[in-house]
Amino acid sequence: MAEQTSLAFSVGLTGGIGCGKTTVADMFAALGASVIDTDVIAHSLTAPHGAAMPALLAEFGEDFATKDGALDRAKMRALVFTDASARSRLEAILHPRIRDATAAAAAIATGDYVIFVVPLLIESGTWRERVTRVLAIDCSEEIQVARVMARSSISEEQVRAIMAAQVSREQRRAQADDIIVNDDGLDALRPQVEALHAMYLAQARK
Repeated sequence: MAEQTSLAFSVGLTGGIGCGKTTVADMFAALGASVIDTDVIAHSLTAPHGAAMPALLAEFGEDFATKDGALDRAKMRALVFTDASARSRLEAILHPRIRDATAAAAAIATGDYVIFVVPLLIESGTWRERVTRVLAIDCSEEIQVARVMARSSISEEQVRAIMAAQVSREQRRAQADDIIVNDDGLDALRPQVEALHAMYLAQARK
């Protein structure tokens, strides 16, 4: 997988929950980048009749499926946040399949360069070697909490628990090659995206 994605210029886009990763990725896509979102891939793998579902149900039991045969994400989320071994077992099933799917998508990408959207890029320990540059989307923790609560029916305590399970804002910034600050809305975001796109385009064409 590493050799397949490192042949061309690529960016790993990451950020904590509520930082605006999808918004930024959509802007890059509009400018001509090929965007491959690992969350989208993970959702397809765990959808009804998804490729990972037989292995997941064999490992965790049939009661982790919804009535339509998808992964019960709320139930799985509750389990892995309290049981580290369950998280490891989940990742052992999903991560190889996500790697294979991202490699397949990258192989047929037609954009000027590839952006992989990887929420847990820093945590994974393997993505850093598979991309040319790491781009972190950053915002204050208060904004993260407000955004997630506005879009999801979860409490502030739950949001902060998710944030606590991710690397800290400082760690993410320290390991990034590039940082986009998303505290002030789309008008402040767009010039940052356009400037980085110009830089990425120049590097991709070398």
